[in-house]
Formats: sequence, C-alpha cells, structure tokens
Amino acid sequence: MSDNYTLDAQARTLTGKKVSQLRNVGLVPAVVYGANFTPVHVQIPYRPLEVALMKAGGTHLITLNVDGNPQVVIARDVQRDILRGSITHVDFLAVSADTKIKTEVPVRFVNESPAVNMRLGVLTTLTPSIEIETLSTNLLDSIEIDLSSLKATGDAIHVRDLNLGGKVNVLTDPDTVIVRVQALAAEVEETESDETTSAEPEVIQKGKIEEDEE
Repeated sequence: MSDNYTLDAQARTLTGKKVSQLRNVGLVPAVVYGANFTPVHVQIPYRPLEVALMKAGGTHLITLNVDGNPQVVIARDVQRDILRGSITHVDFLAVSADTKIKTEVPVRFVNESPAVNMRLGVLTTLTPSIEIETLSTNLLDSIEIDLSSLKATGDAIHVRDLNLGGKVNVLTDPDTVIVRVQALAAEVEETESDETTSAEPEVIQKGKIEEDEE
C-alpha cells in the first residue's frame, strides 16, 4: 500500500498573471480539484513542495493541510519551467476512500535470473511501469517482478503473468513484455550465420528437383 505524506498550504487569492508574484517570494501556485469538489486555489512553499513531490510522485497520497484543514490528494499534473526545470504549478486531485485512480506504477525487480547468472544471456527491461486503476486506499508503491523464473534464453515475463489481486485492475496490454532474457550478441550472430548457410543448399536442391521433373 502507498505511503501518505503531509504538506502545508495556504488558500490564495492571486490568480492569472498575478501568480508570478508568488513565485518571486518562493511560493508555488496550485489547485485542488475533484468530482463533487469545489476547486480550491492554494499556494505552497517551494522547497517542502519539491521534497513531497520527489517522494510521493503520482502513486502516493498527500495530506494537504490548507490553512489547517486536511484534504487527501494525489499529484496529477506538475508544470515546470522549460529552461530551469523549476516547479511553476501543480494540479492536485482530491480523493476519498471510494475514489478510483488511474496511474503508472514502477516495476521493481527482486531475486536473480538463473539464465543471467549462468551467463546464458542478458536481462533486458522493456516496460519500466504498469498502468493500473484502483481505489485510492489500494495504491501501490511499486510492482514486484520475480526474476527467478527466467531460467533460459528467451524466457520473458509479460503483464499477463502479474498477480496483483482482485482490488487492482491492470490497464496495460496483457501481451506487453516487461522483462526478457536476450541471447548474447555473439550467439545471435552465430545462429543467424548457421541459418543462412543451411538455407542456401535447400533452395538450390529444390530448383534442381524441379528441373528434373520438367
């Protein structure tokens, strides 16, 4: 289950182009919105916001204390300055226990692949995160991928192999490959060379038989 972080904010009255005044004094304008929820414009000190977003990302809940009134939210859109990369605005989604959330959850690998340990191939990560939909109370920090099942070259783990329980709906295509053991480059080249060598006599032989039959 996802952790919950806390962040203090204040209601703001400045909107539009005037919000630049807030940024000049180290405050970031933000808005809290949600279904059946009247949007609230807030301002948040830059450094605490930056730290909270680094830890929470888009998969952790944040308790936003607006002038002392707590509201559980999740960061949905973080706007940044194109040149400096600094945070310029944040959209927070207000959530409750019955709020369903769609989000990308990073995968986390555990254990080791026997095939890789025996140097039969190399591990190739193809899908770093999985899109899910679940209630806010069931959000995941990460999705564990057990590499111990990858015992031979070509073995792979697909999204369909995941078992996240009945409370989490996986939205990523089931046929998507998450991780695979790829053959070493030298082995691939050798296999392709063998296929080319063995294929040519077959074509020649086939042509000779056809000529004899005519």
